[in-house]
Amino acid sequence: MSKYIFVTGGVVSSLGKGIISSSIGKLLQARGYSVTIQKFDPYINIDPGTLNPYEHGECYVTEDGMETDLDLGHYERFTGIRTTRDNSVTTGRIYKTVIDRERRGDYLGRTIQVVPHITDEIKRRMLRAGDFDANNQRQAGGSTSNTFDFIITEVGGTIGDIESAPFMEAIRQLRWELGRDAVCVHLTYVPYLKAASELKTKPTQHSVKEMQGMGIQPDILILRTEKHLSDNVRMKVASFCNVELECVVQSEDLPSIYEVPVNMQRQGLDAALLRKFGIPVGETPALGPWRNFLEKQRKLTKELHVALVGKYDLQDAYKSIRESLSLAGVYEDVKVKIEFVNSEHIDESNVAEQLSGMQGVLICPGFGHRGIEGKIVAAHYTRTHGIPTLGICLGMQMMVIEFARNVLHFTDANSTEMDRHTTHPVIDIMEEQKQNVNGGTMGGTMRLGAYRCSLRAGSRVATAYAPSSQCAVADGPSFISERHRHRYEFNNKYEQDYEQNGMQCTGRNPESDLVEIVEVAEHPWYVGVQFHPEYSSTVLHPHPLFMDFVKHCL
Repeated sequence: MSKYIFVTGGVVSSLGKGIISSSIGKLLQARGYSVTIQKFDPYINIDPGTLNPYEHGECYVTEDGMETDLDLGHYERFTGIRTTRDNSVTTGRIYKTVIDRERRGDYLGRTIQVVPHITDEIKRRMLRAGDFDANNQRQAGGSTSNTFDFIITEVGGTIGDIESAPFMEAIRQLRWELGRDAVCVHLTYVPYLKAASELKTKPTQHSVKEMQGMGIQPDILILRTEKHLSDNVRMKVASFCNVELECVVQSEDLPSIYEVPVNMQRQGLDAALLRKFGIPVGETPALGPWRNFLEKQRKLTKELHVALVGKYDLQDAYKSIRESLSLAGVYEDVKVKIEFVNSEHIDESNVAEQLSGMQGVLICPGFGHRGIEGKIVAAHYTRTHGIPTLGICLGMQMMVIEFARNVLHFTDANSTEMDRHTTHPVIDIMEEQKQNVNGGTMGGTMRLGAYRCSLRAGSRVATAYAPSSQCAVADGPSFISERHRHRYEFNNKYEQDYEQNGMQCTGRNPESDLVEIVEVAEHPWYVGVQFHPEYSSTVLHPHPLFMDFVKHCL
């Protein structure tokens, strides 16, 4: 039987529930258990795919093509698991499933209510009983609960939010139904009042009281704090919140989020969880490879300056890219200092100043018109000045457009996303996407998820991937599998023009013939990829493309 861990948050959002959930998963994995982590978001959107990054940070994509919350990126980077659509659930998906069933008459004329119909659907998904489509059939690739020893469920938002109430009710019911097979971990905040020089536990007490009012007694409290908490403070929280002292754990600010699992283990969080489940604790795992990574990270002194050229001046908008660069840097013994450069503010007159001191440039993904000309200017500057450059998705497309304008002399070259009337549509919409941009459905309809890519032998990317386990060499070319999120593609009609003038199409999908990778062989390192390699980088297995990029930046 699977064991269930519910992770909730109180007082304020952004306390780091995703990091805590990931850390718990990592610690249980280290003890030999199989683990999965899932995120339940209270918003009514079906998924975050149509949300502006300023609203919700980056949109993370699973291998089976689900657009999800950025916390799934943390889950994968920490644990190495590969998440699916089963790992991300929103209020919108819950309601849509129930309403679709009602429309088909599945409820036999009964009145449909939040309790029990919505909460029953939440419980079914929390138990991993299977994800169902509109025809109530099990979707391919879904995973049932008995696949895993532990199922960790993070609930977005905070206790007391109106939209979170059905999730809390579902957890309350499951706690009673599952008995000792369910544990609730509550993450809350202990603020420090500088004027009074005091740490205040009252917000935590109120948060727990709110949970108790919903019928849920947290088993373990994790106290987010900027100051170290004394045993007296922990004892006070334990006493007022009906929690054992060993189950009151503090989560202090640390130099790196990857220090959190070790900090949690040091305080016995994994041991406390096992005791709650009635499982023998056994020896404490050494976490050897993880600690080795942290040791390398702590010793870094040399810095590498890399510019992110994009339009979203928000750290979480490019979260996976930032983490992938940093992880690759650790393994190349360098601290990657990431400088954001807003592409809206770049033009020919200031590009040299904007990119001054940068040893590498990454041209970011995105959608829409805003900031694209600045990306094109940046791509031209780095190509002509020998600066290592990686373009991802839209970034790759801007590199293609720049090359067309300045090397092929197609002065009006563009993407039909930006200019439908261009006479040189070097980037064009995919045929199967035309119905979606012409009044069709936008959400969840792009080319999403993992697709194969054949690498040209002897190319820079083939060399980069060659030492990696991601690259399975068959009879002939190398094949990789990477995740996608796009509607527009390289226009194959222009392939010969590019190949003859120095931009090589070195990666393509063997089924659709879609060009996935372009590179300029005569440049120190100038590579554009249509896919998103940042989704596949983890702490213990950094992505080979980012590794090769960082190596050449050095």
